[in-house]
This record gives sequence, C-alpha cells and structure tokens, in this order.
Amino acid sequence: MRGRALKISAPRRLVGDLMRFSIGVPRVTVQRHMNLGPLVRARMAQQPKPSWSAIFVKGYALLARETPEFRRAYVKFPWPQFYEYPVSVASIAHEREYEGERAVLLSRIKGPERCSIAELHASIHAARSRPVMEIKEFRRALKMARVPTPIRRALMWLGLNIARQRPNYFGTFQFSVYSGLGAESLNPLTPLTTLLNYGPIGEDGSVTVRILYDHRVMDGANVARALHRFEEILNGEIADEVMQFSQSAAVPIGQERASG
Repeated sequence: MRGRALKISAPRRLVGDLMRFSIGVPRVTVQRHMNLGPLVRARMAQQPKPSWSAIFVKGYALLARETPEFRRAYVKFPWPQFYEYPVSVASIAHEREYEGERAVLLSRIKGPERCSIAELHASIHAARSRPVMEIKEFRRALKMARVPTPIRRALMWLGLNIARQRPNYFGTFQFSVYSGLGAESLNPLTPLTTLLNYGPIGEDGSVTVRILYDHRVMDGANVARALHRFEEILNGEIADEVMQFSQSAAVPIGQERASG
C-alpha cells in the first residue's frame, strides 16, 4: 500500500530518546485509592482555586523530604551506585503547541517543598501559557533534539548518569497526568526514580493515586507506606495551606491543560 513518509519532528525525537532510556529501568507500579475529601473541600472554598498540579507536586515534595529513598537515583558513572539529593527537583510534563503539532515538554522546579502552592501554581501556569521558546527548559530541549542522534544520546546518558548533573537536566521525580481530560495513564515511562500519576478526582475526593518506581532503588512495601503517608499530607498540611491560597494567589487560574 502506498502511503507517505513523514519526518520525525524535534518533539517526537525527544520522546523517543526518553523512552529509549526509560525502557532500561525495572519499573513497578503501586497505587492507592484515596479519599481526599478534606483537601477537596479546602480547594472548593477558594476563589480562585489552586491547580491540582501545584497541590500534588507540593505534597509529593513534602513526602520526599520525609522519605530519603524518593530523593535517590541509580547512576552508572563512574560505576553503579546510589546518589541521594538534599532536595527534590520536580520534572513536570506539559502538552504544548509547537510548530503545528502537540508536543510534550518538561519543565523543572527545584525544591518544590520549599515553595508555596501559590508559587508552584504560578510557575506551572507560566510553563503552560507562555510562548514555548520563552521557557528555558523547553528551548534547551528542542535545541538538543536537533543534535545528531549518536551525540544526543551520549549526552543524555551522561546527564542521567553523572550524579550531580542529573537533577539539573532531568529532575529527581516526574509528574504526569491526564486527569483533566477525564482519563489516566496506567503505565507511563520515565528514566527517573519515581513518577507520580493520578486519575480523575471525584466530587467527594475519591481518586486513585499511583507511584511508578525504580525497583533497584526501593521496594513496593516502602512505596505502599509512602502512599498512605501521602494521603495524610494532602488532607493535612496541604489542605491547611490551600485554605490560605486565595490570599496569596499571584495569577488568575484558567482551565488546567492536560500534561503527558
């Protein structure tokens, strides 16, 4: 059958490279059905409302502050070892329009546990609304996508395996959701130690939250306990901060875009 050949765009090359390195990670998923009623009620009381992305990123960073394994990475240079970071760096997936196609691009936030939810919301809002080439991480990634394949993949390998540089280019955990589209991803891939993902959030606060983790770094029982603690953090410390959001919000909140 005669069809047509299509050039692989820069964003698709980026995704292909990330999948290439993600496939080598022995990844396992643990999920928990949570009741976030207190958090949902706190958010509904705010006008404007904080984005769910900012809420979950802040809560997960607080969880990682308590749980050292969530700030560790398995690296291979100069030899296989674990490396533990003092703070988290969130890698957040965004769906953006670039040169006529929808592209998934990653922004990073260093030390989200030290940021307010209002600050996180403003940062995520900027990454989803400002022109693509005005975002440093997007601009650098798209420039890298145009480097010849052997050189690009060698640089990515070094970025993932030189411990001190890894969070500067890739982060310590990834955040990726489709819940704003009424769907959820069951098996997203990442080369990082953990990926946080959740489904649609019900009006009563019911939601399925999952953590995909590198089994070389931690075990499932640790993640199961962490998910229980994560629910406590969301309904406690995070809900308390959300109650103050209206007083500190820096930007208006539009409809959240999907992230991949």
